[in-house]
Amino acid sequence: MYNLKKNALGMGMAVTLLASLPVQAEDIDWKMATPWGGGPWLERDAKTFADYATQLTGGDVNIQVFPGGTLGGALRVTNTVKSGVAQISHNYINYDYGTDPTAALLAGHSSGLTPEEFMLWMYEGGGVELYEAFRREVFGVIAFPCSTLGTEIFLHSSKKVQTLEDFQGLRLRTSGAWAEIASRLGASTVVMAGSDIYTALDRGVIDAAEWGSPELNKPTGFQNVAQYVILPGIHQSGGILECEVNVDAWDGLTEAQQSQLRLAGKLSVFESWLDSSFADLKAFKELQDGPNEIVQLDPSFIDAIYEETRAWEDEKAADNEWFARVLQSQRTFKQSMTTWQDYRLPIGGMGR
Repeated sequence: MYNLKKNALGMGMAVTLLASLPVQAEDIDWKMATPWGGGPWLERDAKTFADYATQLTGGDVNIQVFPGGTLGGALRVTNTVKSGVAQISHNYINYDYGTDPTAALLAGHSSGLTPEEFMLWMYEGGGVELYEAFRREVFGVIAFPCSTLGTEIFLHSSKKVQTLEDFQGLRLRTSGAWAEIASRLGASTVVMAGSDIYTALDRGVIDAAEWGSPELNKPTGFQNVAQYVILPGIHQSGGILECEVNVDAWDGLTEAQQSQLRLAGKLSVFESWLDSSFADLKAFKELQDGPNEIVQLDPSFIDAIYEETRAWEDEKAADNEWFARVLQSQRTFKQSMTTWQDYRLPIGGMGR
């Protein structure tokens, strides 16, 4: 009887001791959906975030990155995350433009926000709070910035375009908000997958196309089938890529882990800005040294783009509360930036 009591007492003490020890958290293994078939946004940006997430959580959160189309439709990544097929994504919010045009403001459009201004607005001007609230309320996912988009090339074109008159009737491949605004400015817009642009340019199905920054455009070969490289990329002067998280998966994290993932996104934004900005310098230098003709848009055309963009923005804001909120925030921020040039030297300016 004594031995039974002793054993029972020992077992009770062991249970009490085990209960007092810290519980070892189970590793969290997530799948990341993306729209990217390859290239820097997959191999560099998405995987950089995944690496930072693992490091900052001390190995508790591990993310496997999948290329576009693997876990669901490449342009339906938000649905893939919301349904739980993937717990997280690396995505472009503008792919959801058809659901709510506010996506264009958060992705970047012909508003004049540069990559540097986008980062300032996001992290110091209230943008990131609006971004997360919008995604959660309208789309039912958690989302925050994960990469910076550089200034795009305005056009790879077989026709020389400098003025608004040159733009009239131009058969232009584009998408999203710019497709609407460019049509209002007189272009004949065509929406097609990126994989079809080269052939369409080569065969004359389209006159011109916009796609990405110099780094992203270089491997496409657009410069080989379109003589003119037209600048600046006023239609997409900067932007953001996002990470989206399934709400249930997010709620299963500790507050510390949620903060760590947001920090991983912020670090990835900075890292992508460094890498892509430097890569763009080299890629553009090769364009300058090549056989293409570099064309600068006439200032009057740039003014016309801004004017039409503002009219488009006002129309959208009139009947979309979220669009109005984000637009007002961005316009207030841009107004605060008007003194920047009074005390900052221009980036890339020649020193004395």
